[in-house]
Amino acid sequence: MKYLHTMVRVTDLDASLAFYRDALGLHEVRRMDHQQGRFTLVYLAAPGDEDAQVELTYNWDPETYTGGRNFGHLAYAVDNIYEACERLQSHGVTILRPPRDGRMAFVRSPDQISIELLQRGEALPPAKPWTDMPNVGSW
Repeated sequence: MKYLHTMVRVTDLDASLAFYRDALGLHEVRRMDHQQGRFTLVYLAAPGDEDAQVELTYNWDPETYTGGRNFGHLAYAVDNIYEACERLQSHGVTILRPPRDGRMAFVRSPDQISIELLQRGEALPPAKPWTDMPNVGSW
């Protein structure tokens, strides 16, 4: 058995790519438009880790999705959690659970999918402004 991908339905493909690709730092592995089924699949992966992919499913006909919190979350290890959070903030992403401990943070995608960021290896020393930031909303 081999892990292939996690599928997330998205309502705005451009906004989702701005989040997952531009802000989070994933890259597009492949894209498939299905004319007959009226949907687009975009597969993304962390650089150097193409075996673990997230599949964005965009249905061309508008739908309302609920239950994003029931999904749980996607989790990614990052080389520097502070730099990753700074990059996300520079793209307008709210850090819901700041990395006060130098180890873990949470954000949400435009479709409210919870994303956990974990410091690769040992936690970084606690640093400002992260140590002073409160949690916001839910993750």
